[in-house]
Amino acid sequence: MLNKVRQYISEHRLLDADKRYLVALSGGADSVCLLLVLKQLGYQVEAAHCNFLLRGDESHRDEAFAQTLCNEHDIPLHVIHFDTRTYAQLHKVSIEMAARDLRYQYFENLRRDIQAEGICVAHHQDDSVETILMNLLRGTGIHGLSGIKPRNGFILRPLLCVSRKEIEAWLAGQHQTYVTDSTNLEADVVRNKLRLNVIPQLQAITPSAVGNILQTAQHISEATTVYDHYMQEAIGRLVDNDSITIYTLLQEPSPESILHQWLSPLGFTSALIENIWQSVATSQSGAEWYSATHQLTISRGKLIVEPKQAERPTLRIPETGVYIYDDNTKIRLSTKEGANIIPTPTIACLDAEKVKFPVILRPVEKGDRFTPYGMKGSKPISDYLTDLHLSVFEKRRTLVLCQSDGTILWLAGYRPDAHFCVTSSTHSTLIITLEIQE
Repeated sequence: MLNKVRQYISEHRLLDADKRYLVALSGGADSVCLLLVLKQLGYQVEAAHCNFLLRGDESHRDEAFAQTLCNEHDIPLHVIHFDTRTYAQLHKVSIEMAARDLRYQYFENLRRDIQAEGICVAHHQDDSVETILMNLLRGTGIHGLSGIKPRNGFILRPLLCVSRKEIEAWLAGQHQTYVTDSTNLEADVVRNKLRLNVIPQLQAITPSAVGNILQTAQHISEATTVYDHYMQEAIGRLVDNDSITIYTLLQEPSPESILHQWLSPLGFTSALIENIWQSVATSQSGAEWYSATHQLTISRGKLIVEPKQAERPTLRIPETGVYIYDDNTKIRLSTKEGANIIPTPTIACLDAEKVKFPVILRPVEKGDRFTPYGMKGSKPISDYLTDLHLSVFEKRRTLVLCQSDGTILWLAGYRPDAHFCVTSSTHSTLIITLEIQE
């Protein structure tokens, strides 16, 4: 056992003999084995035990066992109690998810407090097989079939090279006791059903089922290395200013896979990405999709994604001065004698005598019209922006400055209305500057 784990740690460069590590200790066979194996291999370890107060006396029995074990082996122990049921109710999550969230939040905070290099958890080969089967039942991509990884950030798994049977045999050889969580013996959740019912049936059919599944997972893991390399290269080549040209995307061997790789980290679900792909494949345009943090649309042959826009406010401006519109935008209004023209899109020069305060800075609204400077006749602002080939998201970000009666003075950043522009007879110029911090 020691040699096997030592070799696995070395192969995956998991631990450093000169660093401190935190070991998650439940008191069960797996975590007891992990703690003692790392201790015997000479690593600096401290244990952490979470009492979720879910199993009455059994929860306190586990805590007492962890304390006794650590005292016997001179290992520092950190213990915390959680009101797991209240947390689950407040956050509207399952008890299982609540315990997971609380556990890993605590481990990470404790890791930083004691300046540990990582958090060692006792997942082993059987856990990896259960995870693969759970992912398969739920529906998963290539990564979900490659099993549990030895490292995930600060989470380290040194026992992935051994099985539960090997762990129990080693503990028996050490004459080391452990506690058993009675809930793990009840086939009431998916993982327990797989562990107690499905996997034994698979082994009855093929005794080497677990080993074969792990071997397949290893092959898939190696394939994901090639897959990830290609995806990283393809996304770097295809994505330009948060957009992908659909024509070039469709030339790739697996456009839908590229969409998943690009959009999943932005919070788009598999179902949403499938819907997006259907629109891309059938050349639909104009639809919009939203994740919790981002928005995406198809516009003029491109997929365009950007952070979700907050609702834009309306700002009433009573007189000249500097005003803050939002976190990224300010507007500055001042007057200057005579007729002045500053040929910059973010600055409008209007005849001050034609403008009546208060003025209003707001988003473009349906039905807005103006007469663009240099053009004849009025035009819907939506048509004007369409002619500029702006996406629907860019249109929504566009602002107008208008009078209180709704008369448009300036399509901010583009054109002033011809009726308010400076002429040779202008005595005073109202200079309006839109300052946008990207």
